[in-house]
Amino acid sequence: MSSPQTLSEADRRIVAAWAADCAERVLILFEMEAPADGRPRDAIARTRAFAHGELDAAGEIRRRFVAGRAANAVSSPAAVAAARAAGQAAGVAHMGAHALGAAAYAAKAAGLAARDQPTAISDEISWQLEHMNAQVRAALQQLPPLGEDSAGPLGSGLLSSGLLGSIIRKIQAALASVSPQEGVP
Repeated sequence: MSSPQTLSEADRRIVAAWAADCAERVLILFEMEAPADGRPRDAIARTRAFAHGELDAAGEIRRRFVAGRAANAVSSPAAVAAARAAGQAAGVAHMGAHALGAAAYAAKAAGLAARDQPTAISDEISWQLEHMNAQVRAALQQLPPLGEDSAGPLGSGLLSSGLLGSIIRKIQAALASVSPQEGVP
C-alpha cells in the first residue's frame, strides 16, 4: 500500500505546476550566487514538463535529487533554501507531498533574504495560497497533516520541524479552512 503522501499521478501533475511556481519565485537567490549552475532552473523546467504530461514519473523519480545537490554549491542560507525548493519541486513526480516542501523552502528562502524575515515568510505564504487553483487545493487537502504519516516527506524528517514545519502547518491550516472550490483566505 502506498503512502497517502504520494497522491495519484494525476494529482501529482496538478500540484507540480504550483510547486514549480513556488520554487521559481526564489530561484534568483540561488542564481545570484551560482549563475552558471543550471540544475535548479532545469529541475523547475522539468517539473513543469511533468505537470504538462511531457515527462513520465519514472524518469523524473530517477532525476529528483539533482537540483537538491545544487545546495552544496552555494553558501548563503537563502541560496541553499532556494536550491532545496527546486529539489522539492522535482520530487513531486515521486510523491505529491514534496509540493509542500517546495513551498516551505521557497518561503524560508524569501525570509532568509529579507530584513524582516517574519513578514517576508508571511507574504510568501500568502502568495502561495493565492496562487492555488481549486484543483491544487483539492489535491493538497488529501495529504495527511504534517507529522501524522511517517511514510514520506511530511513524516518526522526535516520538513516537520523548525521553520519548515511551521510554514507547512500554516499552509495546511489555511487549506483546512476552505473547501476545495473556495478561494483561500
